[in-house]
Amino acid sequence: MDFTKLLEYLRQTILPVSIIIATVLAGYIIRGIMLARIARPSDNKLNIGRQFANIIRGPMIVWFWMLGIYIALETSPVPKDVVQLAGKILLALGILSITMVGVNLSTSLIARHSNKIEGILPITSLTQNIARIIIFGIGILIILHTVGISIAPILATLGVGGLAVALALQDTLSNIFAGFYIIISRQLRVGDYVRLDSGEEGYITDITWRATQIRALPNNIILIPNEKLTKAICTNYYLPEKELSCPVQVGVHYSSDLEKVEKITCEVGREVMKQVPGGVENFEPFIRFHTFGDSSINFSVILRAKEFKDQYLIKHEFIKRLHKRYAQEGITIPYPIRAINFTQEKAEKEKSTASGFPLPRE
Repeated sequence: MDFTKLLEYLRQTILPVSIIIATVLAGYIIRGIMLARIARPSDNKLNIGRQFANIIRGPMIVWFWMLGIYIALETSPVPKDVVQLAGKILLALGILSITMVGVNLSTSLIARHSNKIEGILPITSLTQNIARIIIFGIGILIILHTVGISIAPILATLGVGGLAVALALQDTLSNIFAGFYIIISRQLRVGDYVRLDSGEEGYITDITWRATQIRALPNNIILIPNEKLTKAICTNYYLPEKELSCPVQVGVHYSSDLEKVEKITCEVGREVMKQVPGGVENFEPFIRFHTFGDSSINFSVILRAKEFKDQYLIKHEFIKRLHKRYAQEGITIPYPIRAINFTQEKAEKEKSTASGFPLPRE
C-alpha cells in the first residue's frame, strides 16, 4: 500500500517536472534548427530572417517554458478551474511576449533600413514610438479579448477620460501634433541645416514627441518645442537642394586694372572649386563690382559649396590663395584711409581760444 502511494506521489511530482524539462530541451533543439534555417544568408536585401532570428532567440525558450508548464498542469491532479486560469494567464503572457517581439522587429527593421523607408515616411523618434504604441496596443486588445474581457466598455471609458487627459496635457499634445506636421510636411527633415529667426542654427538630429533636436556647429544640442518651431521663421539650407552660393566680399585699390582683377580672381576661384573638398567642380565662379568705397572699389565673388558646412573651408582657402595671388600680380588691397587737415584744425583751435570758448573734447 505504501509502495503504491509512493508510485502515485512520484507520478504526480516527477512526471510534471519531467514534462517541463523535456519541453524546454525540445525547445532548445527546435530553436537551433529553426534559427539556423531562418538566419541562412539569402538574396533578400532586407535580410529579415536574420533579424527575426536574433530577436526571437531569447523569447522562444520562454515560450517553450510556458508550454511545458501548461502541459505539466494538465497531467497533474491540479483542479481544472486552476488549470484553466493558469492557461489563460500563460496565453496572455505568450501574446504579450509575441507583441514585444513584433515591437522589437519593427524597430529593428525601421532603424536598419531607414534609407529605404525614408521616401515613404521620415524616420524619427516620434514615428518609431508611434509604431511601437500601435503594435503594443493591438497586442493588449488581443490579450483582453483572449481572457474574456469586453473591449467596448474600456474603449468607452477611454473616450470619456480622453477629454480630461487632453485638457491636462494640452501643451504636450500640441507638441505631438506639431511634430507630426513637421514630419509629414517634409519641409524640415533629419539631417537638414536650419537657422531660426531667433538665432538658433544647426543640423536637425531628431524630431521627438516634445521637441526637435538641433546640433549646433560647436556640437551643442538645442531643444526647440515642436509647436514653437512650426511658428518660427526658419531657413532650411538643404531645400530645394544642398548646394548653395558662397559669396566673398573683396576690395581693390582705385588704381587697379579691373579687367585684370576680374580675370585673376576668377582663376583663383576656379582653382578653389576644383581642389578644395566641398567645392562644386563644374561651377564657374564670377564677380560683380557693386560699390565705390572710401578707399577701395568693392565687389562680390560668387563661389559654390556642396552643402552649408563646406562654405567655411572654401572661403578660408579662397582668401589665402587670393591674397597670395594679388601680391604676385601687384594688385593692392587697400587699408581704410582717413585724411586729417592739421592746418584747418590749428586755425579752429586758435579761433576758439581767442573767443574764450574752447572746442569740446571728443
